[in-house]
Amino acid sequence: MRAFLTGGSGFVGNSLISGLLKRGFEVTVLSRSGKPLKYKEVKVIKGDPTQVGDWQDEVSGHDLVINLAGSSIFQRWTEENKRVIRESRILTTRNLVDSLSKAKDSLTLFSTSAVGYYGFCGDEVLSESSPPGRDFLAQVSRDWEEEAKRAKEMGHRVVITRFGIVLGREGGALAMMIRPFKYFLGAGLGSGRQYFSWIHEKDLVAAFLFLIEKEVSGPVNLTSPNPVTNMELMRTISKVLKRPIIMPNIPGFLLKLFLGEFAVVLLNGQRVIPKRLMDLGFNFSYSYIEGALLDLLS
Repeated sequence: MRAFLTGGSGFVGNSLISGLLKRGFEVTVLSRSGKPLKYKEVKVIKGDPTQVGDWQDEVSGHDLVINLAGSSIFQRWTEENKRVIRESRILTTRNLVDSLSKAKDSLTLFSTSAVGYYGFCGDEVLSESSPPGRDFLAQVSRDWEEEAKRAKEMGHRVVITRFGIVLGREGGALAMMIRPFKYFLGAGLGSGRQYFSWIHEKDLVAAFLFLIEKEVSGPVNLTSPNPVTNMELMRTISKVLKRPIIMPNIPGFLLKLFLGEFAVVLLNGQRVIPKRLMDLGFNFSYSYIEGALLDLLS
């Protein structure tokens, strides 16, 4: 089996590549820099996925295509940054799907999306059947998914993986969250009641490998079955790191002042459950936030 990845050089991509190699996959990664990865057996192709190019000729020769590419949302949302966030997802997916028209046999496309698809719904429990929201991230996610769905019209299996916040050792949001605690500056954000839908990186990789073997298609939430509120998360980090919370919650207006529109992501949230994974019988190794943090921060 051969797998082709975009966005494979990020911390999620690295974890997934490791899992694929252990399963015996031959892995090809599209990279803007073209630099070799830490896995010597991985073939690296230089190319920009947002641009039409020769790299597209390589895609159709694979059995599995995994689309992870997209500029980070964890930045101040200027109009230029919002354009990059959107185009890095939409154009990459469009070019990737266009390349699949050359495939002689049907293959499987795993295209990333995010739980931001659902918008901000307070305490409402959200599953794959919940409707999309209307804010910026929801619109991006909806259009992102529509680009991926075009591959279904070509006869390919399409799985839309809606990521929660991925917690891992090598990067991502966790490093940013724990940094203030090291200086006894940990605090909740806004009301602290907003939900945080998360998944341990090991469960993310295991879920991918699980879904590859299943004949399922359409959206699948990749989150823990137990989302937590912002204050529950902060208190658990405090407990695991043995750093008490002595600061008051950071007011929402201050976050908006310093972070602009991006602050809404931190002050709101989604209470998302992985209904399809649970219905399929997937077993999570880290269902609860304390166990996940004990593993990652030990």
